Amino acid sequence: MGKATKRKKKASVPSTAKGPVKSAMALVKSNPFEVKVNRQKFDILGRKTKNDVGLPGVSRSKAIKKRNQTLLKEYKEREKTNVFKDKRFGEYNTKITPEEKMIRRFTLERQQNYGKKNIYNLNEDEELTHYGQSLAEIEKLNDIVDSDSDTEERGTLSAELTAAHFGGGGGLLRKKVSSEQQDEEEEKPKSRKELIEEMIAKSKQEKQERQTRRESALELTEKLDKDWKEIQTLIARKAPKSERKDKEVEKPKPDEYDMIVRELGFEMKAKPSERLKTEEELAKEEQARLQKLEADRLRRMRGIDEEANQKRPSHMSADDLADGFILDKDDRRLLSYKDGKINIENEEEEGEEGEEEEEEEGDNEDEEESQEESASEDEEDAAADGHSDLESDLESEGEAAENKEEKKHEANENESQNVEKLDPKREAAKSELPYTFAVPESYDTFKSLLAGRTIEQQLIILERIQKCNHPSLAVGNKAKLEKLFGFLLEYIGELATLDLPELRTIDKLVLPLYNLCQMFPEAASDSIRFILRDAAHDLEEVIEVKGRATLPALDTLIYLKIVSLLFPTSDFWHPVVTPAFIYMSQLLTKCRITTLQDVIKGLFICCLFLEYVSLSRRFVPELINFLLGVLHISLPKSQAQGYTVVHPFTPVGKNLELLLVCDKEDLKSWEKQNVPLSIVTRLKEASRTEINHTRLSCLALCFDLIKKCAVLYESLPSFHEIMHPVRILLTKHMPVNEYPEKMQEWYHSALKELENKVKHYIPLVCEKKKPVPLKQYTPKIVKVLEFGRKQAGSKKEQERKQLIQRHKRELKGAIREIRKDNQYLARMQLSEIMERDAARKRKVKELLGSLATQEGEWKAMKRKKWKN
Repeated sequence: MGKATKRKKKASVPSTAKGPVKSAMALVKSNPFEVKVNRQKFDILGRKTKNDVGLPGVSRSKAIKKRNQTLLKEYKEREKTNVFKDKRFGEYNTKITPEEKMIRRFTLERQQNYGKKNIYNLNEDEELTHYGQSLAEIEKLNDIVDSDSDTEERGTLSAELTAAHFGGGGGLLRKKVSSEQQDEEEEKPKSRKELIEEMIAKSKQEKQERQTRRESALELTEKLDKDWKEIQTLIARKAPKSERKDKEVEKPKPDEYDMIVRELGFEMKAKPSERLKTEEELAKEEQARLQKLEADRLRRMRGIDEEANQKRPSHMSADDLADGFILDKDDRRLLSYKDGKINIENEEEEGEEGEEEEEEEGDNEDEEESQEESASEDEEDAAADGHSDLESDLESEGEAAENKEEKKHEANENESQNVEKLDPKREAAKSELPYTFAVPESYDTFKSLLAGRTIEQQLIILERIQKCNHPSLAVGNKAKLEKLFGFLLEYIGELATLDLPELRTIDKLVLPLYNLCQMFPEAASDSIRFILRDAAHDLEEVIEVKGRATLPALDTLIYLKIVSLLFPTSDFWHPVVTPAFIYMSQLLTKCRITTLQDVIKGLFICCLFLEYVSLSRRFVPELINFLLGVLHISLPKSQAQGYTVVHPFTPVGKNLELLLVCDKEDLKSWEKQNVPLSIVTRLKEASRTEINHTRLSCLALCFDLIKKCAVLYESLPSFHEIMHPVRILLTKHMPVNEYPEKMQEWYHSALKELENKVKHYIPLVCEKKKPVPLKQYTPKIVKVLEFGRKQAGSKKEQERKQLIQRHKRELKGAIREIRKDNQYLARMQLSEIMERDAARKRKVKELLGSLATQEGEWKAMKRKKWKN
């Protein structure tokens, strides 16, 4: 009950409604469906409701009534006018005379009609033609007959042709007859056989006529050719050679385009090439090739002749019955039983014994195979000859005995000759390197594999190890080749620690080392980092124990050189190059320089530093300080003025004047030479002159390194401050005049590079514009606006918003009214069309009805006539 009461309350119209709502109250009693109540979700106190009740039926009827009075009236009177207006040219212009008006009107009329001719009026000032003939003459149907036809009835078709094309199938079987005999033919028609014979006779006659015409034409052409030749002999004249040459010269040369087109026509078509093989396929092919070569080498080493292995067909005579065969082996076995079962143990034992015997004899078979085959071939030849003879048994036995003795003698001779031939081949095969190698499992086996070999043979062995054990060929090959990289590194270090280091061998072994590094970069980097870690650890231990350390041996320096060859040195950070970089800087700062060997090692490290930073141009302060110290130890003992010497060099102490040369004869006899790294081990046995020459070569190398550093670091803003101590030492303390001329040239070139660099300092200046700040992630605070409420603002802004809102409302209303007007007009047009269609249908029915009545009346009259 409560819900029903609520619904009744909601359906009731509020008492506050005015105007159209009151008129709607009267209609509710008669038709409550005419009223539409707009229900609200919530009742808000103080809010006035304007459109809570709507009357769609009333508003629709009002709109239709209004359109009937306005829009429909305009639509019906759209083509009607109540005023007559003369639109002729100049009718209301009094300034123009009547003659001018007429001329002007005539020209306007011609202009309007120009280009608007009637498309159906074909006879208007134009004559239409077809293939140059007038269509009007063609329409007269006066056919033109050729003069070649000899028929009497010109312009008509023959009776046979018309009968064949238009008279049906029997037209060809009819005979052309005259009008007099027509009655007789109707009485006596020709049979089918007679007509066919007549047609055959006609075709033969026509064929004969064509043949005679062709023969006469050929005779005439032959006669004409004969007459022409007789005339040509009288007319023909040989041109002189000069005219012929001119004509030949005047021949047009072929165009380049034509020549290219002809060449392209004769060119061969492109053939598809084979696809590129993958790395795995190439590795498999290389392994197969090496295995085949190794098998050939082993065969040659064992003395097996390849030609002997190829079986030659034995001679067979025409009378051979092929009954002299011998079973190689009797496979038959005795059947035995044991305890009611077949005994199989004896068979298995016999099989095992046979296999063992075959394995034992397998090695000897290869050596005896060629001899046995040669003997067997001779026996087969003799047996074949013996079977072909048909003599007595005694004679055959005697001959067989003689043949056996001859065969033995020949076999012994062949053996001795084969041994003499194969001995040099065996020795050559034994001296050759094997083509297949397994990866050594330990360093000792690797070292024994390369021991006693030349450098070329060592490279071949390493190459074949890589090819035969490629990672794509087997699962465990990757780990084996990674071990091989470590073995090769250790072997290079051992070569460097010899009394006479084999630097050339080391240089050649870098190539296989690089190939392995490219295949396994992670394993290679781990191996070299392990070596560098051990070297750095040893350096720290020595410094902790003794307080000072010496530069490392030659093998560590070679490892540092290999690092620059295997890995990129221009990276900002690298897992191998960066530790090597730090280790070299520690060597130049922590290791004391006490001997000439230490100076050579230090200069080698300086060269490595320049090689490392040649692309990145990274500044290395240890490099500049070490070169300054090398220049310092080449001066006589004196206090350092204007520059400071950094550790490991000292301004005062023992190990000074290491590069000072006082002997004038040695200064004069010195020539510029490269300082080899192997001189470190030979310097103790060298003479005084050689030592002095080495000192001067080290000083020249120092000048060269200073020049390279100046070129490398010239772009630094602090270049002059960095090189200031070196420049002071060279200009004020270096005794240049005592050195040879070549040394002076090196000195001046280094000093010139230092002094020619212009100072380019950039002063600090405030920027003209404020720098753009970086984008930050600070949240932007926006005022939260309530939906549906008009926000406060200035009076102008509020008026502007009101105008915009009103404009939108009016625009929507206008669009809605235009849409409704169009719909109303469409309905009116449809109603007119339907009215016209209904009237037409009505008239059609009336006509059909009248016609039906007329037809009925006519038929009735017709029936009356028949009755009468």
